[in-house]
Amino acid sequence: MRVSKNTDAVVRLLSDSYKAGLEAKPEGQRPTTLPLARREISVTGNLPSVADLEEIARVTRLNVLTMISGAGSGHPGSSLSAVDLIVALYFWKMHHRPDDPRWAERDRFILSKGHAAPALYAVLAEAGYFSATKLSTLRKMDSILQGHPDTVTPGVDVMTGSLGQGLSVANGIALASRLHRKSFRVYVLLGDGECDEGQVWEAAMTAAHYKLDNITIIIDRNMLQSDGATETVKSKEPLPEKWRAFGWNVLEVDGHNFPQILSALNLAEAKKGAPTVIIAKTVKGKGVSFMEGNGQFHSNAIGQELLSRALYEIESSKV
Repeated sequence: MRVSKNTDAVVRLLSDSYKAGLEAKPEGQRPTTLPLARREISVTGNLPSVADLEEIARVTRLNVLTMISGAGSGHPGSSLSAVDLIVALYFWKMHHRPDDPRWAERDRFILSKGHAAPALYAVLAEAGYFSATKLSTLRKMDSILQGHPDTVTPGVDVMTGSLGQGLSVANGIALASRLHRKSFRVYVLLGDGECDEGQVWEAAMTAAHYKLDNITIIIDRNMLQSDGATETVKSKEPLPEKWRAFGWNVLEVDGHNFPQILSALNLAEAKKGAPTVIIAKTVKGKGVSFMEGNGQFHSNAIGQELLSRALYEIESSKV
């Protein structure tokens, strides 16, 4: 796998007790304690299959919901819409080493929409950057898992949270890579509501001007932001044409379809002379019926009853 030479650090098993509990207990009585883990995945060659990625994403969603419920606060909808995108990067595309988080040749990832930190943390734990037992400390005092990404967390390169700044930081990293003749790439996950920020467009002009083809942006286009529908708050459309006008290579995908995501990431890496933006059409709250497309879950605590319902839905979707 791209994440590590040590496949065992990435491919792990569900605890027998957790699996047995899920099989034995009816809805409303399912275990809701961390860490949740997954059944064993099989790795073919150096990369996981689409089915493997879907399984990792499914359990990532279980962990995201459980973390946020335990913390009593967080952004479930925004985290769930981004899960498949982050899983594709860390388990299929990016070159990185969980056992050496500061490896100089690693690809860099910037979660510019920092409020989706639970999704990033769950993926980092699953990849082996730290123990999954740490997930239950989300937003706790002295935890390495703050409400927004912080460099105290193994695997986090950039502190984010104030929206609009991620691409500017990526430009600096990408230019440094060029100056030092390094081959690593920089990936940035933007929220679509975040594209209200003028700094995003200033940074977009900069990246195109310097032809930073080692940058790939992914826009989590879930059509909702904290104040409502993105097209009501401040219309983004025609979003693809706007990015093209700023000099970017533009790709559009279903942000929950792994074959499309992986293909777009490959095309982005192959593109020379211009940065690439992947506009990923996603569903806020993906995977939980009562959260999907529901702006109330942009930022909302999840009580035990809702958590049990949500975990049951996701667990029932297992192939």
